[in-house]
Amino acid sequence: MLAFNLVKDEDLDLLLNDVSEKYGYDFREYSKASIKRRVNRLCSLDKFSSFAELRYKVINDPSYLGRLVEEITVNVTEMFRDKHFYECLRKEIIPKLGVHPHIKIWLAGCSTGEEAYSLAILLHEANLAHKSIIYATDINPSVLETAKKGIYPISLMREYSENYINSGGIANFSNYYSANYDHVMFVDKLRDKMIFATHNLVSDGSFNEFQLILCRNVLIYFDKNLQEKVFHLFDNSLEKLGYLALGSKETIKFSDLNNNYIQVGKEKIWRKVK
Repeated sequence: MLAFNLVKDEDLDLLLNDVSEKYGYDFREYSKASIKRRVNRLCSLDKFSSFAELRYKVINDPSYLGRLVEEITVNVTEMFRDKHFYECLRKEIIPKLGVHPHIKIWLAGCSTGEEAYSLAILLHEANLAHKSIIYATDINPSVLETAKKGIYPISLMREYSENYINSGGIANFSNYYSANYDHVMFVDKLRDKMIFATHNLVSDGSFNEFQLILCRNVLIYFDKNLQEKVFHLFDNSLEKLGYLALGSKETIKFSDLNNNYIQVGKEKIWRKVK
């Protein structure tokens, strides 16, 4: 279909410059191939007949920006995704955080919040929730609204329950939510330990010092220069002996900060030693 190839490389550069200059969202160092594919998909979904039509819409209709940002930023997530990763968090990382009087965790790129609620459950089951706070951030305000509410389709709960059990869950998963027709709401005691806020990894700076930072399956959409910039942001935000957790296809090994970190076991979790 023509629409899938409507936006060329030079068009994309123009569009991303427009978005950066007019709205302050800077996607210019994101992976071009990924953004181009998603913008072309948006053109197909919204039936734009030309790139000029899309560009006019973005520049002249600020309400359409949210639609564009939602399409560019990838919001694929689930609770307790990757059982081995969550087993490592449960057994190796979370218990070590318990020595701190206050535990501060940054979940960068939290999307619709499933990972934040997974973390909150781990902290409750380790009896550390009373002294913990999870800062869950994302560039996309609309997904943060979903995350704040903690309301999800009941059809997902069977899969999430299996993920929870497979990753070492010790309770009845249904204790953590209440069902209402075709949706569930997670209990207040989980949400009480979270602060949701917009944060742009490209342009915003460090805002606290953390013992654990998680940013999973976000950096794969950034180019190498932006990845390095974000690693330095995380390094400035992580206290010594803190942990940095990345996605299964992400690594700090090729960063100039690599020598400051040691990998924890086989998982994509690194501890800051320098």
